[in-house]
Amino acid sequence: MKQICILIPTYNEQEALPYLYERLKRIADQLTAYRFSFLFVNDGSTDATLAIIHNLQRQDQRVGFVNLSRNYGKEVAMIAGFDHACGDATILLDADLQDPPELIAQMLEYWEEGYEDVYAKRISRKGETWFKKWSSKKYYEVLQKISTIDIPKDTGDFRLLDKKCMEALKEMRESQRYTKGLFCFVGFKKKEILFERDARIAGATKWNYRKLVQLAIDGITSFSVAPLRLSAFAGTSILIICLLTLLFFVFESIFLGKAPSGTASIITVVLFLGGIQLVSIGLLGEYIGRIFIETKNRPLYFVESQADSIAYQDHKPRKIG
Repeated sequence: MKQICILIPTYNEQEALPYLYERLKRIADQLTAYRFSFLFVNDGSTDATLAIIHNLQRQDQRVGFVNLSRNYGKEVAMIAGFDHACGDATILLDADLQDPPELIAQMLEYWEEGYEDVYAKRISRKGETWFKKWSSKKYYEVLQKISTIDIPKDTGDFRLLDKKCMEALKEMRESQRYTKGLFCFVGFKKKEILFERDARIAGATKWNYRKLVQLAIDGITSFSVAPLRLSAFAGTSILIICLLTLLFFVFESIFLGKAPSGTASIITVVLFLGGIQLVSIGLLGEYIGRIFIETKNRPLYFVESQADSIAYQDHKPRKIG
């Protein structure tokens, strides 16, 4: 019997977890051809999330958990789950139930057909503001144009990953992570499933605009050097404009007898050039900062406690990332 691990990163999801477990339990009981396990990664929750997971683990031997030593963020929580997941395939699912777990049956059907990465693509996004929808759309348009790999838009982390994909993803140990891009980077045979995304079933989103902007920057800088090339192009263009302007002043002074004038225009040019320089330095700083962080080679995470489901009894998970 094939073993399927459902991996759920959690952070302060005490309201949603009971609903999530009931739906997962119902699906697992219906799909009797597979042996399921539920692996919760508690990313330093400050509410009753860990206590609820403990209760679920006592009720159901299929439940296991990894409790991280602090809040590292979802990207690191996912790699911690990858390190501890065991199975022929792993299904990555958020705890808020915006992505319907009922799609798992369809994912397994495509997996049996030979697809190794079956991902869910949103055709609608309920419960989100128009600005978030618009900004997300524009971000993915920009990312697709400048990225060195093809990253599909309107796709989240909800997907089924074959064991081969999981082994490849575990090799990616960078600190500044953008897992949506890594899914595409590793390749393998992919299949898309369309669905309508529901509103969060309970609790509040943990993604504020500051975190979303940081994730967007990580996505762009992880898979493209286009910002650096853009700053170089801007610098070259300004240099050409300045040389042409200088030649014009020389021509005007020699042949027309007019002396250059205009204090305001000079100040404007100086401020413009200074702004371009500061932006370029900032872009360089983003990339150099990432190099600095990666050279430290620190572990990605530490585990405070864990409990294995019955599916893991013959495996020894890694405790330090």
